[in-house]
Amino acid sequence: MLGLCGFPGLLSLLAVLSGFLILVGFQLIGEILHLVGWIPIPGPVTGMFLLLLFLLWKPGSLTKPLDSTSSWLFESLGLLFVPAGVGVITNVDLLRTQWIPILVGLIGSTLLSLFVTAHLMHRMSQPTWQDLPGSKS
Repeated sequence: MLGLCGFPGLLSLLAVLSGFLILVGFQLIGEILHLVGWIPIPGPVTGMFLLLLFLLWKPGSLTKPLDSTSSWLFESLGLLFVPAGVGVITNVDLLRTQWIPILVGLIGSTLLSLFVTAHLMHRMSQPTWQDLPGSKS
């Protein structure tokens, strides 16, 4: 039997809430650093970078709560697109007048991300001298 919000039990709900609290806490730290330290990077990006550094420093320390929260967020991902859809609907007039710059930006950013991804994959997939046949390991 499912409990509150589709979670199988209270412990699972607490794991999701604690993971969410960790994410919001790192975002808050990032926001504080952004405002107080005049860092030109947005607070949420700084917070996620700090979370990455923490997870690299202490691997596995936050695995259970963040795993539960990320699973729940991925299951609810469709709901996160509702505000963006409403924003598109409410700005139809702006889209009608500015569709060419928007289209150029979408196509340009897509091509740029494809190029960067292909370049990185090409560079990272090249064999090193250790991978070559006959090399001593």
